[in-house]
Amino acid sequence: MVFTTRLSGGSLRGTRGRNGFEHELHRLGIQQKNSRPGHPTTCGKVERFQQTMKKWLRGQPDQPHTVADLQALLDRFTDEYNHRRPHRSLPHRATPTTAYTARPKATPSDDNPDESHDRVRRDRVDVSGKITLRYQGRLYSIGIGRTHARTRVIVLVHDRDIRIVDAATGELLRELVLDPTMRYQPIPKPGPTN
Repeated sequence: MVFTTRLSGGSLRGTRGRNGFEHELHRLGIQQKNSRPGHPTTCGKVERFQQTMKKWLRGQPDQPHTVADLQALLDRFTDEYNHRRPHRSLPHRATPTTAYTARPKATPSDDNPDESHDRVRRDRVDVSGKITLRYQGRLYSIGIGRTHARTRVIVLVHDRDIRIVDAATGELLRELVLDPTMRYQPIPKPGPTN
């Protein structure tokens, strides 16, 4: 759940909110790709790299005694691994640096990184007159009012702009801009009348 809420269940894609990490990636225009849960072989290249690094570190005659010594060894390993050590998996047993410089570089996608996060959710107001909504990985309670307890609602979310509509009548029950500094979004008190 730290890296994505998309794989946490649910039958419809996009019905769950993004967590903070996903929002930051989206803001930067980065397309997130995750390995499937329960399929560790997807991460095999990273696992293999770590095995190679550990084996190389164990084979060094001068073992590190401090964090600075370990960092110096890791820097040496990185240089050796990327610039001098031939790799069987690469064409012509090239080094990663050779393969990297020969490939075209990725650029930001044409998708608009400022694109909003929209979703539609069906919910039911609880007995105390609230619903919950996840925004950037945090759960918020939104007051609707006890008079609407157990009412089925449709929640329309456009980033932090939220509209809560009675699913049966279409009546707008509440409209608000989510305040992420408050875990509970109370019903605003009516202002003074003259």
